[in-house]
Amino acid sequence: MSRKVAVVGGGGVRTPLVIHGMVEAQQQLGVEELCLFDVDVERAEAIARIGREIARRAGTSFPITVCSELEAAVEGADFVLSSIRVGGMEARARDEQIAMQHGLAGQETTGPGGAAMALRTVPVTFGHARAIERLAPHAWFINFTNPAGLITQALTEHTGLKVVGICDTPIELFHRIAESFGVSPAEMEFAYAGLNHLGWVSRVCLRGEDVTASLLEDDAKLRWIYHGSLFDPALIQTLGLLPTEYLFFYYRQRTALANQERVGSSRGQELARMNVDLFRRLAADTPAEALETYRNYLQQRNASYLKLESEAGSAFSTEKQKDDPFQAATGYHRIALDVMCALLSEEPRTVVVNVPNRGAIEDLEPNDVVEVPCDVSRNGIAPHRTGRLAESVRGLVLAVKAYERTSIRAALGGSTRLAELALLEYPIVGQWDLACAVLGDLMRHDCEHLGYLK
Repeated sequence: MSRKVAVVGGGGVRTPLVIHGMVEAQQQLGVEELCLFDVDVERAEAIARIGREIARRAGTSFPITVCSELEAAVEGADFVLSSIRVGGMEARARDEQIAMQHGLAGQETTGPGGAAMALRTVPVTFGHARAIERLAPHAWFINFTNPAGLITQALTEHTGLKVVGICDTPIELFHRIAESFGVSPAEMEFAYAGLNHLGWVSRVCLRGEDVTASLLEDDAKLRWIYHGSLFDPALIQTLGLLPTEYLFFYYRQRTALANQERVGSSRGQELARMNVDLFRRLAADTPAEALETYRNYLQQRNASYLKLESEAGSAFSTEKQKDDPFQAATGYHRIALDVMCALLSEEPRTVVVNVPNRGAIEDLEPNDVVEVPCDVSRNGIAPHRTGRLAESVRGLVLAVKAYERTSIRAALGGSTRLAELALLEYPIVGQWDLACAVLGDLMRHDCEHLGYLK
C-alpha cells in the first residue's frame, strides 16, 4: 500500500535524517509522496534538495515536494510529523537570554525557555490540528514539536487527532547503558517511567539478570553513560535511579547557569549563528555538496551536545563526531521511523512514547500524558503499567504535570494570570515575583507570538 507522509516544519535542520530513515524503511512504509511544509519556503527547499540527493543515492523514487500551504501538504496524509519552532531559533536564543538575566539557566524545553516555547506553540499547533482533522482525519499525528509532552497533552485532550508524542532521549539513554556493558540493547531490558524530558530508568536487566545494583556501584560506567559531566555518580547512587539528561536542568540548575555565564552565551544563541551559516552555504552548494555540508554540520553540532551547559565548553565544537549521523543507532530519525513502522505492524513492538497514562503510572491521572514503554501496533498504542514513582521523584513529576496543565489552559484562554500561575507551579521558577517578572519580559520581547496573552 502506498502512503503519503507530511512533515510540518519541514525546513527544520533534522528533516534530512527523517528522510534518510524513510528511504531505509521504504519497503515497510511504502511512501509514495513526502510533502514538506514550512512557513520559510526557502529553507524547506534547501532541505528538500538534500532529501532528494539522499533518495537518489539510495535509488528510491518517491517524490519530495515543498508546499507553501499547510492544507496541500497534509491533505490525504497517512502520517503527519510535526516538528515546528514558532519564532525560529532566534526566539529560542532570546528566551534563553531572558532566563539567564533572571538568574535561571537558558534552555529551550525547561525553565522559562520551555514555558515561552509552549505558550507560543500551542495556538499554532491547534491551527494545524484543525486542518488535519478536516483533510486527513485518519492520519497518525506524530508530535516531535517541543516541549513534546506538553504539546502532546494539549492535542490529546482538545482535538480529535490520533496523537503520539516521540522523543529520542529515553532510547539514547538505553543505548548508552548497553554500550557501557559492551552489549547490544537487544540483550537488555529497562524499566522506565516519567514525563518527556523528565524520566528515569529504575531497573536494568542483562539477559534476564537484574544488574541495576552493579551499575549503580560503578562510577566509571555512570560517568560514561552521559554526554558531558552531567551528573555526579553520588547523585545517581543516592537516587537509586538513572535520570535522563534533561534532569540536569533540575538537579544542577545553578551549575548550568554558571557555565552559560562563563561562556557568555547559551546553546540557542550559538546554534542561531550556526544555522544562518549552514543555510548560507547550502544556497551555494550543488545537491551533492549540500549533503556533505549538512553531514559536517551535524557531526560538529552533535559533538558539542550539552557541553556548554555541563562543562562551559563550545556549543559548536570545532571537532567532529566520529560516527556518521545518518548511520547512528539512535536519534531523531530512528524513533520517528520505529513508531511509524510499529503503527503499521500486526505484531506489537515495544517503544517508549508519550501517550495518555491510562493507569501506567499510578500517581497520575488517566488522561495525563506520560512517557513510558508502550506496545505499538496497527491496532493502537497500549502503555505498560509501571506502578508508582519513587518517592524521591514523585513530587517533581506531579508539580511539572500541574505546570503543563495550567500552561495549556493559559494558552487556550489567552490568560496572563494563568501563565504566571503555571510558572509559579513550575519547580524551576517557583516564586511569584520571579514568575511575573520573567513572563513580563518574555511577552515584552515577543509581542508577535505572545501578544495574545491578556
